[in-house]
Amino acid sequence: MSLTAEQQDLGDAVRGLLASAGGDGGAAWGRLCREVGVAGLAIPERYGGAGGGAAEVGVVMEELGRGLTPSPMLGSAVLAAQALLGTGDEPACERLLPAIADGSATATLAWTTRAGRWDSGEVGYQASEAQLDGEAHYVLDGDTADVLLVAARGPAGVGLFEVDPGQDGVSRAASVTMDSTRALAVVRLTGARGRRVGGDATGALERARDLACLALAAEQAGAARRALELTTGYALTRVQFGRVIGSFQALQHRLADLHVLVESAVSLSRAAAAEEGPGLGLRAAAAKVYCCEAAMRTAAEMIQLHGAIGITWEHPAHRYLKRAHGALHLFGGSAQHVAAIAASLIDESRS
Repeated sequence: MSLTAEQQDLGDAVRGLLASAGGDGGAAWGRLCREVGVAGLAIPERYGGAGGGAAEVGVVMEELGRGLTPSPMLGSAVLAAQALLGTGDEPACERLLPAIADGSATATLAWTTRAGRWDSGEVGYQASEAQLDGEAHYVLDGDTADVLLVAARGPAGVGLFEVDPGQDGVSRAASVTMDSTRALAVVRLTGARGRRVGGDATGALERARDLACLALAAEQAGAARRALELTTGYALTRVQFGRVIGSFQALQHRLADLHVLVESAVSLSRAAAAEEGPGLGLRAAAAKVYCCEAAMRTAAEMIQLHGAIGITWEHPAHRYLKRAHGALHLFGGSAQHVAAIAASLIDESRS
């Protein structure tokens, strides 16, 4: 699926800026916010954003995925911001979203348990009389975010709460992750005070997770495409037995298969993000599963086809494999999403 002219310009701007930043994720994020406005792409204009949607976010995520650029785009501008928007709490949105949109503040959503299912019925905290207790795992940028939103179950059901991260009763610890470019944390609350945002947050959480899955799918498609580019370039320059290894038919077949896989992933992620209307959850699940699996396979082949250099610390191949492995489990594993798709199809066939 092709990009529109505006989306292509957006992608070119992000890629050019990332190249000029020279791999410095912190500096790149500041410039992306100031010069391109990426943090506010999917935030309505009335809150200081650009009023775009999942398709524009996907363009940016593809470029961030190509270079495995560390940034709070996924956790702050997508997951936390969309959860806040989904509550429909106008005063809270007016108060918090402008700073998130311009990048002067980063937000995070503390939600899932150690099981990592990202299910709205399975939250990490309990709420009673505006006090919150419990812990959430796999919190994106959870140890550094300025705005802390938590999903907690109380007498009135599952709600979203704003918590001051600097207060007593809040403990945030960075997690040791396989992928060092994806910052995750464990956030523990012990009698912490929270301010409820909106009413029942079940729908807001599910929609935010689905949009985050679309963004993650785009990131993985971008990473897979770049991994294949690097592998193809190596195959066209590495000489063995007096020939470049890319001239061997066996390698040509493997690279051709990867090309079809990667381009299918890119097309699926873009199509799923571009479509509006019902079925967001199923589209997001399908895109997430396919693109993450495609990235995992491409990264594994990248290591194999690079030979000995592919397993060295200095070569980027291991970084693509680690990012792909982490993404497979973020926002729920493939088996969980496939089961949801299958259940939906069965229900539809019976109706």
